[in-house]
Amino acid sequence: MQGQIVKIISDTHFVKTSNEVYECKCRGKFRNQKITPLVGDEVIFDEKEKWITAICPRKNALTRPPVANIDQGFLITSCKQPDFSTNLLDKLIVLMHHHHVVPILCITKMDLLSKEEQTEIKKILSYYQNIGYTVLYNTELAKIKKQFKDKTTVFTGQTGSGKSTLLNKLDANLKLQTGEISLALGRGKHTTRHVELIPLFGGKVLDTPGFSALDFHMFSKEEIKDAFVEFKNYPCKYQDCNHLKEDHCAVKDAVQAGKILKSRYTNYQKLMAEVEEYR
Repeated sequence: MQGQIVKIISDTHFVKTSNEVYECKCRGKFRNQKITPLVGDEVIFDEKEKWITAICPRKNALTRPPVANIDQGFLITSCKQPDFSTNLLDKLIVLMHHHHVVPILCITKMDLLSKEEQTEIKKILSYYQNIGYTVLYNTELAKIKKQFKDKTTVFTGQTGSGKSTLLNKLDANLKLQTGEISLALGRGKHTTRHVELIPLFGGKVLDTPGFSALDFHMFSKEEIKDAFVEFKNYPCKYQDCNHLKEDHCAVKDAVQAGKILKSRYTNYQKLMAEVEEYR
């Protein structure tokens, strides 16, 4: 029988078919083959013995959070407590591009900002919209609900950015646990204990544990460069230009002219340096 893993707790895999959920274990062969079943996996299982016998080919797979077959990612980004970070936002966007997941920027806690701070952040967000990304605010519940139909969506972002709080606002029946922000550390307590696939508004959503750091050593420079989609609008003299130290670079000229957001380029430099340092 075929079904989808919708939750994993310890070594118990909850596999959902069209009309039932089975609590299954995995065969030892997966461990021997160094294959880890993930929430979101389509699997073949023995409904009588409750054993997962095969994992179907994946569209994609993330390791942090550990999920598979994702269509789009809501990048939940806090404006304050924890503070707005273009660096983390750009890292998440690169991660989504790498796994062929469509990024949707969702901004929380705008109400904690002064009018001047709100104006500044809206300017930054306007840039992301202009280069093709959907930007939503957590107060726009009707718009957010429309995004889910026929999609499998991952909610991810900073710890304490309000992922579980937003999901509870979208559907009060979820009753997901939320936690306070540690003011001393400027980040939230981890409140999502496991990854779970939840039916929501004609689609499926994964609420995942938050994180505040990402490791990009597995990426190539080309993959980093390709994820900064607006750079393609400024073709350089040399096709292999990395837009770093090269002379007559159209991308660097665009940054100087204010056509490319300076923080985007700074974050690009940092990511390229991180990849170079690992090498």
